[in-house]
Amino acid sequence: MTSATRFGRPLPEGGTIGVPAPASPYENRSEILRGVEAWEERGYKVKLGEHVFERDDYVAGSPEGRARDVNAMFADPGVDLVQCLMGGYGSAQTIPFLDFDLIAANPKPFVGYSDITALHVAIRQRAGLATIYGYGLVGMGDKETTSFTRDRLLCVLGGETTGEVPRDPDDPYVRAINGGRVTAPLVGGCLWLLMQTMGTPWEFQCDGCILFFEDVDLPPWYLDGALTQLGHSGKLAQVVGVVIGEMDKSEWRETRPEWPRTKSLEDVLEQHLGPLGVPVLYKLPLGHGKHQAALPLGVTATLDADVRTLTIDDPVLR
Repeated sequence: MTSATRFGRPLPEGGTIGVPAPASPYENRSEILRGVEAWEERGYKVKLGEHVFERDDYVAGSPEGRARDVNAMFADPGVDLVQCLMGGYGSAQTIPFLDFDLIAANPKPFVGYSDITALHVAIRQRAGLATIYGYGLVGMGDKETTSFTRDRLLCVLGGETTGEVPRDPDDPYVRAINGGRVTAPLVGGCLWLLMQTMGTPWEFQCDGCILFFEDVDLPPWYLDGALTQLGHSGKLAQVVGVVIGEMDKSEWRETRPEWPRTKSLEDVLEQHLGPLGVPVLYKLPLGHGKHQAALPLGVTATLDADVRTLTIDDPVLR
């Protein structure tokens, strides 16, 4: 598999952020207002999707309406960046209603993470667009979002998209499960959402790629099951390297004691990924933890597990 063929442009100063809500809705209206103000304080403008304030239990309105907002943000010449409202649940429901020809004809930076993985996969594979795994509008304004996370996202969106992916400023330790060095396209996202693409017309493709995944609240036996399925399906045999971000809140804990005995997450990763014989790196700040380093997807990267680095070689915005 080759790298993506279409790329958005860096976010210009004073540019406009278009916000669709393809997944879950807001809980409190101030979550949206905080995000809008976070951008406006920096001199940017925000255009909210028509259906952003809709709420249908755990999704932000109908799949058709949510997809129309995504399409509209790509079609609008006044929008410079498409930043999803948030993750949660429901992005995959919108895929049949997305206009991939329109998206391909209007390439822009596309940002979101977690449940938005479904759209990263579909947009890359159907429209050839490289995307950015990073915080949505709600995260942009959240009081818990760290300066590391916000600054990294702003740097990437501004065009500083190549170079080494930074380590966690609080805990810079990164582990190599397997050594080695490889250069290839970087694909992936949240593991649970990657699994949900299996058997669909937009099943994630990773042949000849570096596979990135992370997740949250995924105990070791869930992880074991997911990696068992990826192994049985042949997916793991296709990859040339693996990068695991944070698996936040996923180790055994007393509040979720499914089994009296359990392997650790590292035990499971070693069991499934060690025998692949490809470089494997674990614990960069990519995911649901305290800090997040916005990550370009669909571009060429170099994974050097011997020195424990992941470097983005080609710009995701051009």
